Amino acid sequence: MTKDVLLSIKGLQFEGENDASDLETITAAEYYKKNNHHYVIYEEATEGSRDLTKNIIKWNGETLDLTKRGLINVHMIFEEKKKNMTDYRTPFGSILIGIDTRQIQVEEAEERIRVNVDYALEVNYEHLADCKLSMDVWAKEEHVSAEGM
Repeated sequence: MTKDVLLSIKGLQFEGENDASDLETITAAEYYKKNNHHYVIYEEATEGSRDLTKNIIKWNGETLDLTKRGLINVHMIFEEKKKNMTDYRTPFGSILIGIDTRQIQVEEAEERIRVNVDYALEVNYEHLADCKLSMDVWAKEEHVSAEGM
């Protein structure tokens, strides 16, 4: 896959039986693979701020790490059938979150990678929501040529 990619990240939280919230972000990113680990790096803006947050997503099929540095700082580790705790630091203070990962699925093709993570989210040791994270990475050229048809 090329270095210049497009990234789609979809997050879905189930807070109750009929209560779900969905969020999707599509952005340009950089992709590379080193020592059997995939990396996607991108920057995101936070509403109401000029500061950018640098995001690094790293995965190898067994674990997925998400690191944010900037206005928000966090290092989230998703490991199948394991709970990891971390501090989610914002300009307004820190929140202790727990990530109890149920499943990580990775589908790789030559110019496209899909990653799905199913996990439970805790805040201060209290269950907050059941969540799904879907990430789709594809080469920019593939997207441009597909749209041009």
